[in-house]
Amino acid sequence: MRPTSCFIVALIGFIPALAMAVNFQDGRLQLHGFASQAIVNTSANRYFGDSTETSFDFTELGINASYQIDSRFLLSGQILVRRAGEMYDGTPSLDYALIDSTLVASPQHRFGVRLGRIKNSLGLYNDTRDVPFTRPGIFLPQVVYYDKVRNLLLSSDGIMFFGESFWDAGTLSLVLGAGQMVIDENAEWTYLGDNYAGDFEPNGPTWTASAWFTSPAERLKLGLSMTASSLAFDTAPRSLLEDGEIDFMYYIGSAQYNAQNWTLSAEYARQPLTWNDFGPFFPFDEGAIEGYYLQGEYRLGPTLQGMLRYEEGYADRHDRDGTKASALTGGTTPPFDFYSKIWTAGLRWDINTNTMLRLEYQRHQGTFALSIRENQDTSQRIKDWDVFAASISLRF
Repeated sequence: MRPTSCFIVALIGFIPALAMAVNFQDGRLQLHGFASQAIVNTSANRYFGDSTETSFDFTELGINASYQIDSRFLLSGQILVRRAGEMYDGTPSLDYALIDSTLVASPQHRFGVRLGRIKNSLGLYNDTRDVPFTRPGIFLPQVVYYDKVRNLLLSSDGIMFFGESFWDAGTLSLVLGAGQMVIDENAEWTYLGDNYAGDFEPNGPTWTASAWFTSPAERLKLGLSMTASSLAFDTAPRSLLEDGEIDFMYYIGSAQYNAQNWTLSAEYARQPLTWNDFGPFFPFDEGAIEGYYLQGEYRLGPTLQGMLRYEEGYADRHDRDGTKASALTGGTTPPFDFYSKIWTAGLRWDINTNTMLRLEYQRHQGTFALSIRENQDTSQRIKDWDVFAASISLRF
């Protein structure tokens, strides 16, 4: 194991001892954890492991802690062990670790700052996407919340300013942050389409911003969030590519309505991006990724909930059938690899407050939602395919 991994594993072992050493009665220390194991089977294509043979390679284990130093300062962090097919191998990682300082607080306003590794406030679910109990299904809508580049969008190392204004009509929240994205090899597979000799590095700061309106009791929630970043690719000797960079902005418009027995959610995302100076062997220069979904959840009883969702995603909103992009690859990549249309039906059963079972079925047309890293042979990708999945999740 790498030194960083050894340190994180040691830290995981240290946290329970810390919890026992601190007096829980004062309410300042909060310690929580979760674990989840999924089973995934697909009619074709690899989805979170070798799913055509039934995959057990979607596992999540997390522990998080927070400590309220006083009324103004809060420390919090989370360590996650995540195995997701070829995308993530289960190496422990630091999801977030920050200090939250409330600078101004009154019955009408709150303003503060966060420093450290901070969750990006993108869409309805990015803040809590790592916790199985907070997701609407086993899988988030993949055309908006890309698991194939999860770490890139999840959090940033830097500073974030936040403010809230409390009115009788609801709460207005604003966030503005600057830092650097957490980059791994999945970014290269996703944005370059292969594992070329070289590495992505941050090319300047990443900016994030969001604005949210929430009505009383969170019946209605409306939001607009965005991030803007640039990644520089430093090529290694004998690479097919030249030194280049990718510039992109990522927008999400969000709406959610909560009634007594049902919740309706919809989001639209767009990601304009440009590839610069990668040389003659890289065929793409610009595009605009697009994705959207409509999702309904119905509470059948105190412990049983159903979910139905439809989503569409495109590698380029100006090439929805993928024919232009396929032609740029000389036809080696099929057109259906540049779009996804997905129907999802799911069922959630809360056995008790700490144990949850899920069942999920998905019908896919197209393979844009797939990780290229898991499906490297373009000739083996199938346009129409099905997903059957089940999971069990625990928390404390």
